[in-house]
Amino acid sequence: MSQSDKEVQAEAVVESTNTSIHTPAAEEKELNTRSTLVLIGAFCAFFCSVGFFNAWGIFQEYYHAHQLSAKSEFDISWIGSCAICAMYLSSPAAGIAYDKIGPNMLLGIGSVGGLFAIFMVSLCEEYYQIFLAQALVFGVSSAFLVTPSLSTLTKYFRKNRALGMGIVVAGSSTGGVIWPIVLDQLLNHTNLGFGWTIRIIAFIMLPLLALSCLLVRNPAVIHLSANEKDQFPAVAKPKADLSIIKNPAFVLCCAGMAITNLGMFSPFFYVSSYAASLNMSTSFTFYFVSIVNGASFFGRILPGILADRYGCFNLLSSAALASGVVAFCWTGAINVAGVTVWALAYGFASGVSRFSIQGVYR
Repeated sequence: MSQSDKEVQAEAVVESTNTSIHTPAAEEKELNTRSTLVLIGAFCAFFCSVGFFNAWGIFQEYYHAHQLSAKSEFDISWIGSCAICAMYLSSPAAGIAYDKIGPNMLLGIGSVGGLFAIFMVSLCEEYYQIFLAQALVFGVSSAFLVTPSLSTLTKYFRKNRALGMGIVVAGSSTGGVIWPIVLDQLLNHTNLGFGWTIRIIAFIMLPLLALSCLLVRNPAVIHLSANEKDQFPAVAKPKADLSIIKNPAFVLCCAGMAITNLGMFSPFFYVSSYAASLNMSTSFTFYFVSIVNGASFFGRILPGILADRYGCFNLLSSAALASGVVAFCWTGAINVAGVTVWALAYGFASGVSRFSIQGVYR
Protein backbone atom coordinates (compact mmCIF):
# COMPACT_ATOMS: atom_id res chain seq x y z
CA MET A 1 0.00 0.00 0.00
CA SER A 2 1.47 3.34 -1.02
CA GLN A 3 1.98 6.19 1.44
CA SER A 4 -0.72 8.28 -0.30
CA ASP A 5 -3.24 5.44 0.07
CA LYS A 6 -2.43 5.20 3.77
CA GLU A 7 -2.96 8.93 4.22
CA VAL A 8 -6.34 8.77 2.46
CA GLN A 9 -7.50 5.90 4.68
CA ALA A 10 -6.14 7.65 7.79
CA GLU A 11 -8.10 10.78 6.92
CA ALA A 12 -11.22 8.66 6.58
CA VAL A 13 -10.65 7.19 10.06
CA VAL A 14 -10.12 10.64 11.58
CA GLU A 15 -13.18 12.00 9.81
CA SER A 16 -15.28 9.12 11.13
CA THR A 17 -14.59 10.25 14.69
CA ASN A 18 -16.17 13.66 14.10
CA THR A 19 -19.03 13.18 11.68
CA SER A 20 -21.77 10.74 10.87
CA ILE A 21 -20.83 8.46 7.92
CA HIS A 22 -22.26 5.43 6.22
CA THR A 23 -21.93 2.47 8.60
CA PRO A 24 -23.17 -1.12 8.74
CA ALA A 25 -26.78 -1.62 9.80
CA ALA A 26 -26.06 -2.14 13.52
CA GLU A 27 -23.76 0.86 13.76
CA GLU A 28 -26.19 2.96 11.73
CA LYS A 29 -28.99 2.10 14.14
CA GLU A 30 -26.82 3.04 17.10
CA LEU A 31 -25.90 6.30 15.40
CA ASN A 32 -29.56 7.13 14.84
CA THR A 33 -30.25 6.48 18.52
CA ARG A 34 -27.37 8.73 19.55
CA SER A 35 -28.59 11.43 17.17
CA THR A 36 -32.02 11.38 18.79
CA LEU A 37 -30.52 11.57 22.28
CA VAL A 38 -28.32 14.52 21.29
CA LEU A 39 -31.38 16.20 19.81
CA ILE A 40 -33.24 15.83 23.13
CA GLY A 41 -30.28 17.06 25.14
CA ALA A 42 -29.74 20.10 22.94
CA PHE A 43 -33.48 20.88 23.09
CA CYS A 44 -33.30 20.91 26.91
CA ALA A 45 -30.28 23.21 26.82
CA PHE A 46 -32.11 25.73 24.63
CA PHE A 47 -35.25 25.41 26.75
CA CYS A 48 -33.36 26.45 29.89
CA SER A 49 -31.19 29.15 28.34
CA VAL A 50 -32.61 31.08 25.40
CA GLY A 51 -36.10 29.91 26.38
CA PHE A 52 -35.67 31.70 29.70
CA PHE A 53 -34.49 34.83 27.87
CA ASN A 54 -37.68 34.73 25.83
CA ALA A 55 -39.69 35.06 29.03
CA TRP A 56 -37.98 38.33 29.92
CA GLY A 57 -41.15 40.29 29.15
CA ILE A 58 -42.64 38.83 32.34
CA PHE A 59 -39.72 40.05 34.42
CA GLN A 60 -39.82 43.44 32.70
CA GLU A 61 -43.40 43.99 33.84
CA TYR A 62 -42.99 42.40 37.28
CA TYR A 63 -39.80 44.25 38.23
CA HIS A 64 -41.34 47.56 37.21
CA ALA A 65 -44.32 46.91 39.49
CA HIS A 66 -42.40 45.47 42.46
CA GLN A 67 -38.67 45.21 43.23
CA LEU A 68 -37.53 47.92 40.81
CA SER A 69 -40.54 50.23 40.88
CA ALA A 70 -38.21 53.21 41.35
CA LYS A 71 -36.48 52.42 38.05
CA SER A 72 -37.77 53.28 34.61
CA GLU A 73 -38.70 50.59 32.10
CA PHE A 74 -35.70 51.70 30.07
CA ASP A 75 -33.35 50.97 32.97
CA ILE A 76 -34.97 47.60 33.65
CA SER A 77 -34.75 46.55 30.01
CA TRP A 78 -30.97 46.80 30.22
CA ILE A 79 -30.99 43.63 32.31
CA GLY A 80 -32.66 41.55 29.61
CA SER A 81 -30.78 43.09 26.70
CA CYS A 82 -27.38 42.74 28.39
CA ALA A 83 -28.16 39.09 29.19
CA ILE A 84 -28.60 38.35 25.49
CA CYS A 85 -25.57 40.48 24.63
CA ALA A 86 -23.45 38.59 27.17
CA MET A 87 -24.51 35.29 25.62
CA TYR A 88 -23.58 36.36 22.09
CA LEU A 89 -20.28 37.98 23.13
CA SER A 90 -19.28 34.86 25.06
CA SER A 91 -20.16 32.48 22.22
CA PRO A 92 -16.83 32.87 20.33
CA ALA A 93 -14.92 31.91 23.50
CA ALA A 94 -17.25 28.95 23.99
CA GLY A 95 -16.70 27.94 20.37
CA ILE A 96 -12.90 28.04 20.71
CA ALA A 97 -13.10 26.01 23.92
CA TYR A 98 -15.43 23.51 22.23
CA ASP A 99 -12.90 22.82 19.49
CA LYS A 100 -10.29 22.02 22.12
CA ILE A 101 -12.17 20.09 24.84
CA GLY A 102 -15.54 19.09 23.36
CA PRO A 103 -19.03 19.68 24.78
CA ASN A 104 -19.01 17.86 28.12
CA MET A 105 -17.09 20.26 30.34
CA LEU A 106 -18.64 23.31 28.68
CA LEU A 107 -22.16 22.05 29.31
CA GLY A 108 -21.24 21.36 32.92
CA ILE A 109 -19.89 24.88 33.35
CA GLY A 110 -22.95 26.38 31.69
CA SER A 111 -25.36 24.33 33.79
CA VAL A 112 -23.70 25.13 37.11
CA GLY A 113 -23.33 28.80 36.21
CA GLY A 114 -26.93 29.08 35.00
CA LEU A 115 -28.39 27.43 38.09
CA PHE A 116 -26.19 29.55 40.35
CA ALA A 117 -27.42 32.69 38.61
CA ILE A 118 -31.10 31.74 38.96
CA PHE A 119 -30.72 30.90 42.65
CA MET A 120 -28.96 34.23 43.20
CA VAL A 121 -31.80 36.09 41.46
CA SER A 122 -34.17 34.69 44.09
CA LEU A 123 -32.11 36.51 46.74
CA CYS A 124 -31.60 39.79 44.89
CA GLU A 125 -33.26 43.01 45.98
CA GLU A 126 -31.16 45.76 44.38
CA TYR A 127 -30.83 46.67 40.71
CA TYR A 128 -27.10 45.94 40.51
CA GLN A 129 -27.58 42.54 42.14
CA ILE A 130 -30.22 41.48 39.59
CA PHE A 131 -28.07 42.85 36.79
CA LEU A 132 -25.02 40.85 37.85
CA ALA A 133 -26.93 37.60 38.36
CA GLN A 134 -29.57 37.60 35.64
CA ALA A 135 -27.72 39.56 32.98
CA LEU A 136 -24.02 38.79 33.28
CA VAL A 137 -23.74 35.40 35.00
CA PHE A 138 -26.76 33.79 33.36
CA GLY A 139 -25.97 35.37 29.99
CA VAL A 140 -22.38 34.09 29.91
CA SER A 141 -23.46 30.67 31.22
CA SER A 142 -26.03 30.37 28.44
CA ALA A 143 -23.30 30.67 25.81
CA PHE A 144 -21.73 27.51 27.26
CA LEU A 145 -25.06 25.72 26.83
CA VAL A 146 -26.09 26.93 23.39
CA THR A 147 -22.78 26.76 21.49
CA PRO A 148 -21.79 23.15 22.39
CA SER A 149 -25.35 21.94 21.81
CA LEU A 150 -25.62 23.29 18.26
CA SER A 151 -22.04 22.39 17.35
CA THR A 152 -22.48 18.78 18.46
CA LEU A 153 -25.81 18.46 16.68
CA THR A 154 -24.26 19.28 13.31
CA LYS A 155 -21.87 16.33 13.66
CA TYR A 156 -24.75 13.87 13.73
CA PHE A 157 -27.02 15.29 11.03
CA ARG A 158 -26.08 15.33 7.37
CA LYS A 159 -29.46 14.81 5.79
CA ASN A 160 -32.29 16.93 7.23
CA ARG A 161 -29.78 19.00 9.21
CA ALA A 162 -31.93 22.14 9.01
CA LEU A 163 -34.94 20.25 10.35
CA GLY A 164 -32.87 18.93 13.27
CA MET A 165 -31.63 22.43 14.03
CA GLY A 166 -35.18 23.74 13.79
CA ILE A 167 -36.35 21.25 16.42
CA VAL A 168 -33.51 22.18 18.77
CA VAL A 169 -33.92 25.94 18.33
CA ALA A 170 -37.64 25.45 18.94
CA GLY A 171 -36.64 24.55 22.49
CA SER A 172 -36.20 28.27 23.11
CA SER A 173 -39.73 28.94 21.88
CA THR A 174 -41.09 26.14 24.05
CA GLY A 175 -39.37 27.71 27.03
CA GLY A 176 -40.79 31.07 26.04
CA VAL A 177 -44.28 29.53 26.18
CA ILE A 178 -43.93 27.52 29.39
CA TRP A 179 -41.84 29.82 31.60
CA PRO A 180 -44.30 32.77 31.46
CA ILE A 181 -47.19 30.47 32.38
CA VAL A 182 -45.23 28.99 35.29
CA LEU A 183 -44.24 32.45 36.49
CA ASP A 184 -47.79 33.76 36.22
CA GLN A 185 -49.27 30.85 38.14
CA LEU A 186 -46.67 31.00 40.92
CA LEU A 187 -46.50 34.78 41.25
CA ASN A 188 -50.17 35.72 40.84
CA HIS A 189 -52.07 32.66 42.05
CA THR A 190 -50.05 31.46 45.06
CA ASN A 191 -48.52 32.94 48.20
CA LEU A 192 -45.02 31.71 47.44
CA GLY A 193 -43.57 35.12 46.64
CA PHE A 194 -40.85 36.04 44.18
CA GLY A 195 -37.98 34.26 45.95
CA TRP A 196 -39.51 30.80 46.07
CA THR A 197 -40.98 31.22 42.58
CA ILE A 198 -37.49 31.70 41.15
CA ARG A 199 -36.12 28.82 43.22
CA ILE A 200 -38.81 26.52 41.81
CA ILE A 201 -37.76 27.66 38.32
CA ALA A 202 -34.19 26.62 39.17
CA PHE A 203 -35.34 23.24 40.48
CA ILE A 204 -37.26 22.66 37.24
CA MET A 205 -34.13 23.50 35.25
CA LEU A 206 -31.91 21.20 37.32
CA PRO A 207 -32.98 17.80 35.86
CA LEU A 208 -33.29 19.26 32.35
CA LEU A 209 -29.75 20.61 32.41
CA ALA A 210 -28.49 17.34 33.91
CA LEU A 211 -30.16 15.51 31.03
CA SER A 212 -28.49 17.84 28.58
CA CYS A 213 -25.06 17.17 30.09
CA LEU A 214 -25.63 13.42 29.89
CA LEU A 215 -27.03 13.24 26.36
CA VAL A 216 -24.99 15.73 24.35
CA ARG A 217 -21.88 13.80 23.37
CA ASN A 218 -19.54 13.87 20.41
CA PRO A 219 -19.74 10.85 18.07
CA ALA A 220 -17.89 7.85 19.45
CA VAL A 221 -14.17 7.80 18.72
CA ILE A 222 -12.88 4.74 16.91
CA HIS A 223 -10.04 3.19 18.91
CA LEU A 224 -7.30 1.72 16.74
CA SER A 225 -5.06 -1.18 17.68
CA ALA A 226 -1.28 -0.83 17.68
CA ASN A 227 -1.10 -2.50 14.27
CA GLU A 228 -3.81 -0.24 12.85
CA LYS A 229 -2.03 2.84 14.19
CA ASP A 230 1.04 1.78 12.22
CA GLN A 231 -1.05 1.36 9.09
CA PHE A 232 -2.92 4.65 9.53
CA PRO A 233 -0.54 7.31 10.82
CA ALA A 234 -2.08 10.38 12.48
CA VAL A 235 -2.98 13.16 10.12
CA ALA A 236 -2.26 16.69 11.31
CA LYS A 237 -5.30 18.87 11.82
CA PRO A 238 -5.58 21.68 9.28
CA LYS A 239 -4.75 25.14 10.53
CA ALA A 240 -7.54 27.62 11.03
CA ASP A 241 -8.30 29.58 7.88
CA LEU A 242 -9.36 33.15 8.72
CA SER A 243 -9.21 34.45 5.16
CA ILE A 244 -13.01 34.44 5.02
CA ILE A 245 -13.12 37.61 7.12
CA LYS A 246 -11.67 39.40 4.09
CA ASN A 247 -14.63 38.34 1.97
CA PRO A 248 -17.00 41.35 1.58
CA ALA A 249 -20.03 39.08 1.09
CA PHE A 250 -19.31 37.32 4.39
CA VAL A 251 -18.82 40.60 6.27
CA LEU A 252 -22.04 42.09 4.87
CA CYS A 253 -23.96 38.90 5.70
CA CYS A 254 -22.73 39.01 9.31
CA ALA A 255 -23.56 42.69 9.57
CA GLY A 256 -27.07 42.06 8.26
CA MET A 257 -27.68 39.24 10.71
CA ALA A 258 -26.37 41.42 13.55
CA ILE A 259 -28.82 44.17 12.65
CA THR A 260 -31.62 41.61 12.47
CA ASN A 261 -30.80 40.37 15.96
CA LEU A 262 -30.49 43.93 17.22
CA GLY A 263 -34.17 44.72 16.79
CA MET A 264 -35.73 41.28 17.00
CA PHE A 265 -36.08 40.98 20.79
CA SER A 266 -37.83 44.29 21.51
CA PRO A 267 -41.38 42.91 21.08
CA PHE A 268 -40.51 39.94 23.30
CA PHE A 269 -39.47 42.40 26.00
CA TYR A 270 -42.27 44.90 25.73
CA VAL A 271 -45.38 43.10 24.51
CA SER A 272 -46.63 42.60 28.09
CA SER A 273 -45.88 46.20 29.05
CA TYR A 274 -47.61 47.45 25.93
CA ALA A 275 -50.69 45.36 26.69
CA ALA A 276 -50.70 46.67 30.28
CA SER A 277 -50.61 50.24 28.96
CA LEU A 278 -53.89 49.46 27.18
CA ASN A 279 -55.42 48.64 30.61
CA MET A 280 -55.56 44.90 30.03
CA SER A 281 -55.50 42.64 33.12
CA THR A 282 -52.08 41.66 34.46
CA SER A 283 -52.83 37.93 34.32
CA PHE A 284 -53.74 38.17 30.65
CA THR A 285 -50.81 40.38 29.64
CA PHE A 286 -48.43 37.72 30.96
CA TYR A 287 -49.77 35.33 28.34
CA PHE A 288 -48.84 37.57 25.42
CA VAL A 289 -45.22 36.49 25.90
CA SER A 290 -46.38 32.87 25.60
CA ILE A 291 -48.44 33.71 22.52
CA VAL A 292 -45.47 35.30 20.75
CA ASN A 293 -43.23 32.36 21.60
CA GLY A 294 -45.90 29.82 20.74
CA ALA A 295 -46.15 31.23 17.23
CA SER A 296 -42.37 31.39 17.11
CA PHE A 297 -42.27 27.62 17.76
CA PHE A 298 -44.02 26.92 14.46
CA GLY A 299 -41.84 29.55 12.82
CA ARG A 300 -38.82 27.43 13.68
CA ILE A 301 -40.09 23.92 12.97
CA LEU A 302 -41.87 24.42 9.64
CA PRO A 303 -39.06 26.38 7.91
CA GLY A 304 -36.64 23.62 8.89
CA ILE A 305 -38.38 21.43 6.34
CA LEU A 306 -38.08 24.11 3.65
CA ALA A 307 -34.53 25.20 4.46
CA ASP A 308 -33.03 21.86 3.39
CA ARG A 309 -34.54 22.42 -0.03
CA TYR A 310 -34.44 26.19 -0.60
CA GLY A 311 -31.60 27.28 1.70
CA CYS A 312 -31.46 29.11 5.01
CA PHE A 313 -30.27 32.38 3.47
CA ASN A 314 -33.31 32.70 1.21
CA LEU A 315 -35.60 32.11 4.18
CA LEU A 316 -33.66 34.59 6.29
CA SER A 317 -34.02 37.41 3.76
CA SER A 318 -37.76 37.03 3.34
CA ALA A 319 -38.43 36.37 7.04
CA ALA A 320 -36.40 39.38 8.21
CA LEU A 321 -38.36 41.59 5.81
CA ALA A 322 -41.66 40.15 7.02
CA SER A 323 -40.65 40.66 10.67
CA GLY A 324 -39.87 44.31 10.00
CA VAL A 325 -43.20 44.90 8.27
CA VAL A 326 -45.15 43.26 11.11
CA ALA A 327 -43.16 45.21 13.71
CA PHE A 328 -44.23 48.50 12.10
CA CYS A 329 -47.86 47.42 12.58
CA TRP A 330 -47.41 47.07 16.35
CA THR A 331 -48.92 50.37 17.42
CA GLY A 332 -51.93 49.71 15.22
CA ALA A 333 -53.06 46.97 17.62
CA ILE A 334 -55.07 48.71 20.34
CA ASN A 335 -57.33 45.97 21.74
CA VAL A 336 -57.10 42.37 22.90
CA ALA A 337 -57.91 40.89 19.50
CA GLY A 338 -55.53 43.21 17.68
CA VAL A 339 -52.59 42.58 20.01
CA THR A 340 -53.22 38.83 19.90
CA VAL A 341 -53.22 38.72 16.10
CA TRP A 342 -50.13 40.91 15.97
CA ALA A 343 -48.34 38.70 18.53
CA LEU A 344 -49.10 35.59 16.46
CA ALA A 345 -47.88 37.21 13.24
CA TYR A 346 -44.69 38.62 14.73
CA GLY A 347 -43.95 35.44 16.65
CA PHE A 348 -44.09 33.32 13.50
CA ALA A 349 -42.08 35.74 11.34
CA SER A 350 -39.40 36.28 13.98
CA GLY A 351 -39.21 32.54 14.60
CA VAL A 352 -38.37 31.97 10.94
CA SER A 353 -35.76 34.74 11.13
CA ARG A 354 -34.05 33.41 14.22
CA PHE A 355 -34.02 29.84 12.89
CA SER A 356 -32.57 31.03 9.57
CA ILE A 357 -29.83 33.00 11.31
CA GLN A 358 -28.74 29.86 13.14
CA GLY A 359 -28.86 27.92 9.89
CA VAL A 360 -26.75 30.44 7.98
CA TYR A 361 -24.13 30.43 10.74
CA ARG A 362 -23.87 26.63 10.59
